[in-house]
Amino acid sequence: MSILPSKSTASVPAAPEKEMSFLDHLEELRWHIIRSIGAVVVIGIIVFSQREIVTSVLFGPRTASFPTYQLICTYFGTFCEIPQFEIIQKDVGERFFTHLKTSIWLGIMLSFPYIFWEFWRFIKPGLYDHEKKAARGIVFVCSLLFFMGILFGYFVIAPFAISFLAGYEFGDDVMASSTLSSYVSYMTMITIPTGLIFQLPIVAYFLGKAGIIGSETMKKFRKHAVVVIFIVAAIITPPDVITQFLIAIPLMGLYQIGISVVKRIEKKREKED
Repeated sequence: MSILPSKSTASVPAAPEKEMSFLDHLEELRWHIIRSIGAVVVIGIIVFSQREIVTSVLFGPRTASFPTYQLICTYFGTFCEIPQFEIIQKDVGERFFTHLKTSIWLGIMLSFPYIFWEFWRFIKPGLYDHEKKAARGIVFVCSLLFFMGILFGYFVIAPFAISFLAGYEFGDDVMASSTLSSYVSYMTMITIPTGLIFQLPIVAYFLGKAGIIGSETMKKFRKHAVVVIFIVAAIITPPDVITQFLIAIPLMGLYQIGISVVKRIEKKREKED
């Protein structure tokens, strides 16, 4: 007498996972973008409600009590008196719209870990298991490098750039002043691109993992990379040699870190082979 397995105990093969169509991918991407925008809006509203904190952070580099000025004045005896300049309102609604724009930019900065996490969730299902394993902790590392770049731009580049631009003389009859929107634009240009540039080791990691670049190639073109770094530093910073060196030196250090990262990938690949 044979015993047939019941439906509850019989092993039923799992149905193959349905492959997503192009429109399904677009729909999935749309929701990732919507959630990212929602995070920026929520954090932007919170930042907008904290007007005193926003103004103290925004106008910090133009005051003599800024930590960078105090540190340099204490140990080097320079920047004890920084150039003073007025910030004026050019249009009627300039203060309101500048406050709104600043809140949006700060919302994007503070939401960067979540935005990158949403981006990672979108591309992660299309990766192999070994690629997922290799990219473990990428959200944390990218966020850490981004905020390090933001802080470097705010505490190092911004004070020197503002003091240079405000103290530059072009005729005795020219009064030092700046519109509110112009000041905010300079602060944005100094901080956000610096945070993005600090992602250089991550870019080197993925290019090395894909076999596009090698450590020996990066060493060979190190001199060319230095020229490119100074060009980038000249673009994202004011025309001040000191400020350009301040951004170029850490970029050269990040390039060297990228070489070490790619070399480590090559050694691991040789060991596996």
